[in-house]
Amino acid sequence: MSQETASVETKLPKAVGIDWRRGGLRWKISATFSGLILVLGLFVIGIVYYFTNAALQKQVDLRSSAIATNLADAAAGLVSRKSTLELDALVAKYGRLDGVAYAFVQDAKGEVLVSSLQPFPTELKDAGGASAASRMTRVRGKTVYETRATLLDGQLGVVRVGLWAETIQDDVRSTLLPIIGLIAGCLVLGIALSIMLASKTIRPILDLKAIADDISRGRLDTAVSIQSNDEVGELGRSLERMRASLKAAMIRLNRE
Repeated sequence: MSQETASVETKLPKAVGIDWRRGGLRWKISATFSGLILVLGLFVIGIVYYFTNAALQKQVDLRSSAIATNLADAAAGLVSRKSTLELDALVAKYGRLDGVAYAFVQDAKGEVLVSSLQPFPTELKDAGGASAASRMTRVRGKTVYETRATLLDGQLGVVRVGLWAETIQDDVRSTLLPIIGLIAGCLVLGIALSIMLASKTIRPILDLKAIADDISRGRLDTAVSIQSNDEVGELGRSLERMRASLKAAMIRLNRE
């Protein structure tokens, strides 16, 4: 049973296309650091996207609420005086604002008094007094973010303003994409630096490997010169002592 398990574990890396035992040290170091940087970068992108999107959505809510409230404040007096022409001009002005899909006023019974959309969409013909302050709806096949504001606490009716969801999403993307692009650029730079660092780190080890190969073939004249005070330097000095000892032993054998 244990032999079968070991056989499966041996074949598993080959099945998934990865064999860490055959990979070079440079590849292992580069892959490890690049993977860590990539995971960290994706995590940062996720956090930035979440909080930035939430902040932008809050700004959209505030803008939509401000438009609806301002329109309700301006329309309250006109509705009470039944100034239909002035009310129509006012609603038409708000309906032409950038990103606004529609704006209209309903009386307390839910009847539409004036609207910036002509003809008025049938999907918007519902009572507005008891509805939520904001909601998502569809108008003429497109998604709209709608906000409502009451006229004189609902006694005169309600104002409804819709913003095109596509415009909101474009604004969010135009803000998020440069940020995500900058983070992605940093990820690419980090991965490139990790590969360069791996190559620089492994170069002394490759030099020692070449020297060890020469020693194993009997070429003992090349001195080991590694100018480093770390573990690689210690390894180089140990290899040099071994080379010198082997050379001295070979000289003694030749004399005998």
